[in-house]
Amino acid sequence: MSSRRAYSYSILRYVHDVVTGEFVNIGIVFFAPATPSAGPVVKYDFKDRIGRIRGMFPDLDRDAFQAAVHSLRRRASGVAKEAEKEDLFSDFKSVLSVAHRILPHDGSALRWAEAGTGIASDLDATFQRISHRMVGNYDKRHESRRTDDDVWRPVRQALHDRHVPIEFEPKAIIGSVDIIEFKHSWKNGKVHAYEPLSFDLADAENIKDKARRWMGHLSAAHIGSREDFKAYFIAGQPSDQTLMPAYLNAIEILRNAPGQPEVYEEGDLDRLVDMIEDDYRHHIAAG
Repeated sequence: MSSRRAYSYSILRYVHDVVTGEFVNIGIVFFAPATPSAGPVVKYDFKDRIGRIRGMFPDLDRDAFQAAVHSLRRRASGVAKEAEKEDLFSDFKSVLSVAHRILPHDGSALRWAEAGTGIASDLDATFQRISHRMVGNYDKRHESRRTDDDVWRPVRQALHDRHVPIEFEPKAIIGSVDIIEFKHSWKNGKVHAYEPLSFDLADAENIKDKARRWMGHLSAAHIGSREDFKAYFIAGQPSDQTLMPAYLNAIEILRNAPGQPEVYEEGDLDRLVDMIEDDYRHHIAAG
């Protein structure tokens, strides 16, 4: 029976926008430290297939991204050879010591996640399983992800069909500690601010994190804001139905955000458009 060995791993994330925080996993580094009977083991894999990320982030710079991944592979190869020559007293004590030698924390779009750990008798099989689950699965799920603009488009079309000529404008709500920016707003006594949110994302944590960030934005903007505003969110469902529990959780997070924002799912769009049209007609009638 093979002896069991401790291992750790870290996932490399591509964070497209530091403000929204949305990310996709693009790589993994796996490390098992030396034992009295065996040397250290370093394994890695980095994905550079552009389609897997373009589905989420259409404005990705293809050449820059692929060049960065190719550079990572070269550095990882060198670091792996260096680490595997070491012994029990090596400077490589954990996967993050290996990962940061490959890519130091520099504030770029590529960032290491916190380490995961475990014990296994078959390190090769364990690495393949974790790599497939955390990184490889993204290859099958990038097609046709909808953007925030895709979620807003049917609202805009419905208002056009009903001849409701509201000119929506971006709006920044300024609080004493933060600023929140909405993509679509108009003023009728107070600011009505509409934000389409596509939750057609890669995994459950991305979905819930997007809702948490907006909850935080609203909380900060309400502190010291001198402008009366009402927030409305239009939520787009994930295409992967296994992510629906995370989506429903995200909806509840938004509904419990400060200021009692209204949340409309795509099945509620007629009700949302009715409300906007009624507000607009009353505004025009009031002169």
